Amino acid sequence: MQPCESKVGADGYTLYANPRMAKGASQLNRSAMHLLHRAGQCATDIFTSEARASGLTPRQFAVLMAVSEEEGLTQTDLVERTGIDRSTLADIVGRLLSHGLIQRRRAKEDARAYAIKLTPQGAKVLREAQPGAAAADTRLLANLPPAKRQDFLDSLGLIVTTARK
Repeated sequence: MQPCESKVGADGYTLYANPRMAKGASQLNRSAMHLLHRAGQCATDIFTSEARASGLTPRQFAVLMAVSEEEGLTQTDLVERTGIDRSTLADIVGRLLSHGLIQRRRAKEDARAYAIKLTPQGAKVLREAQPGAAAADTRLLANLPPAKRQDFLDSLGLIVTTARK
């Protein structure tokens, strides 16, 4: 079992591969910032495992999803929608372009900006990656009681939207 993997014991409590993670007394293990970072690492590991066949990273998947939901977004729009910083997004767009998954053209509204569109190959790769991404979400939420899963997602959404203001 990897550090980000856990299993639920017979008593309903989560057992971690790394016993140091289970210790609740540590201030670090009570830090929201640290735990969100660790949860992000776990999410990346799980996505990579579940969506391995697609060859996409979680951030590449997020960009393709955002573009599929609204064709013609500029890179600035993608920064706002995904939360990926500008320079990282520029690298991701470059990689997705080089793999033929997206195309870009000058935006009608602003000739300095590029509008991003999925290519047929990009749409295919995204479709193929979606079951793995859904499986990753399922695995991430599996350790939470079903009644708390939506509250957890709502709380994460609140953190994200409030932090943007």
